[in-house]
Amino acid sequence: RDDKPQRNRDASIQVRPDWKLLEEIDFARLTKLNLDILDGDDLDSYGFLYYYDRNYDKQPGAKTSEKKLNVLERAAYNVTTSSDPILQELSEKDEGSIFATDTILSALMCAPRSVYSWDLVITKHDNKIFIDRRDGSSLDMVTVNENAADAPLEISEGNKDTINSPGSLMLEATHINNVFPLQVVKESDTARKEMPHSHPFYNPNEETDPPASKAYRYRRFDLSLASDEEPLHLIVRTEVDAVMKSTISGEDQFITIKALNEFDSKAMGSG
Repeated sequence: RDDKPQRNRDASIQVRPDWKLLEEIDFARLTKLNLDILDGDDLDSYGFLYYYDRNYDKQPGAKTSEKKLNVLERAAYNVTTSSDPILQELSEKDEGSIFATDTILSALMCAPRSVYSWDLVITKHDNKIFIDRRDGSSLDMVTVNENAADAPLEISEGNKDTINSPGSLMLEATHINNVFPLQVVKESDTARKEMPHSHPFYNPNEETDPPASKAYRYRRFDLSLASDEEPLHLIVRTEVDAVMKSTISGEDQFITIKALNEFDSKAMGSG
């Protein structure tokens, strides 16, 4: 872990005096790693999904037809791996050896391209490995132009434009990506896709806001090598935001919804 953002640095781990550094892997080695695996198996699905509003695919014409960003109050969750009751249950049933979320796996797979610092908490219990995000970690944030050649500068690097500093841009982009998916679906109690099981985190007796359109698919991947004596299975909680009808087959398709954040074209780091 390195709390000071540096460009083109190697992946490193900052350890306490009572810890033992097992190995240090630089980015050059990470980029050469490769493992061919089969498609994952769906173990179970939870939650529900609204249908995507295809009107948002159309580019607005005159200024009066622009769609403004609306903030809808919906119950949303960001539960880390070891706090997920479904993953805990799958662990107790010996369904896998390694447990993680799709966000954590994405960060690991993109590590050689990362610029801003982040870290993970890895816990081993009864030969099961849980990979968690740390509370308050920047891993939950959406970065903006992070690995661009001309990226936004930190305030400490001489950037006087605080609103377009990396930290401010991350807060803005994260907020947009939290509320935008709620706006582009058609909320309907009669036209929505229900998963086999109800929402794993929503409690109607405690929540004051309705749940957001979200489905959680728990998937298992076989990471075993031919030389392994025991199978090695990775179980991942993946998330989808909405569902839409295929224009070709007419079947339902799961989709995730993201927003690309643009800012002042004249500001440093805007590209």
